[in-house]
Amino acid sequence: MKYYIITGEASGDLHASNLMKELKYEDTQAQFRFWGGDLMQAQGGEMVKHYRETAFMGFVTVLKNLKTIRANFTLCETDLLAFAPDVLILVDYPGFNLRMAAFAKKHGIRVHYYISPKIWAWKESRVKKIKAHVDRMFTIFPFETEFYKKHNYEVSFGGNPLLDAIENRENKEESFDQFVERNNLPQKPIIALLAGSRKQEIERILPVMLKVVDRFPDYQFVVAAAPSITKEFYASVSQNSKLSFVYGQTYDLLQQSKVALVASGTATLETALLRIPQVVCYKMSGGSLAYRLGKMLLNIKYISLVNLVVDKFVVKELIQQYCNPQMIGDELDLILKDEAYRSQMLANYDDLSQHLGGAGASARFAKMIYEDVKTIKA
Repeated sequence: MKYYIITGEASGDLHASNLMKELKYEDTQAQFRFWGGDLMQAQGGEMVKHYRETAFMGFVTVLKNLKTIRANFTLCETDLLAFAPDVLILVDYPGFNLRMAAFAKKHGIRVHYYISPKIWAWKESRVKKIKAHVDRMFTIFPFETEFYKKHNYEVSFGGNPLLDAIENRENKEESFDQFVERNNLPQKPIIALLAGSRKQEIERILPVMLKVVDRFPDYQFVVAAAPSITKEFYASVSQNSKLSFVYGQTYDLLQQSKVALVASGTATLETALLRIPQVVCYKMSGGSLAYRLGKMLLNIKYISLVNLVVDKFVVKELIQQYCNPQMIGDELDLILKDEAYRSQMLANYDDLSQHLGGAGASARFAKMIYEDVKTIKA
């Protein structure tokens, strides 16, 4: 069968690539065409656009790139019809993907949504579009399933594919000495910096993280560099000779770190599943006013997936004006120096796996997608 897959960021590339791998087991004749990244490309098929060419974040950035965004929609619509897939599989990326869902539905193409948009956090009204244009929604968090149930929309929960991605990661047995030698790093304990995968996020968050470097001279600060971001861009943002970078090694870096500063998103969950203590740091444009407005608009108690999944305070969330060098440094001090505090965070991490459905999620989702399409075609 023919599968057309669309994602717009690094985490989507990871999940979609694992789904493609499992779909090939279910369907030995699988053909793929996609908008994604290097991990998806490694699974075969034809890539139409790399996500680094389509990741526009923030109102001003979107306005500046409207011509390109419109051209991408036109290209995707034309390409989708030309490929004539048996199913369109959408991975998060709602601004683009919800429009493509409507287009596909209009032209009789079956639509599956894998990795739900975070409409449970904000823009809840988008559920109407999903109910109208998405044939099957696959959820990776139990609270997502409950959200859709509230809206009388049946979904399929299959667990969280991050469990598989982390369990099957490369270099799982690598030692600290091997890691620092392979990356030409000094023999100093590591504080990992995960500042996001988009330029706008990195520009806002990384400089604040870097202001705590001098407070911790006994540690080295290493950035988990996003594959789509150039070294030149990081250099222009950081301007810090005490900083090191590793590309395409987020899991390797985390498992060798004492603690991590993490921008909100999937990375908070990955860090927790690797059992690394963390501080969640997030800033948006607009200052404290944007924070107050955001709190009024958001439908959630927490911004980190770790806290959301277990529905309690597990990791510190420093948002907007609270994301400052003093508060970040104080939280790092607690984690590094207060053994009871650190141990409690790690103990709370133990609750995560039982909430996420266990291993084998990618295979379960692939089977559900294949069986659904096969049934419809029969």
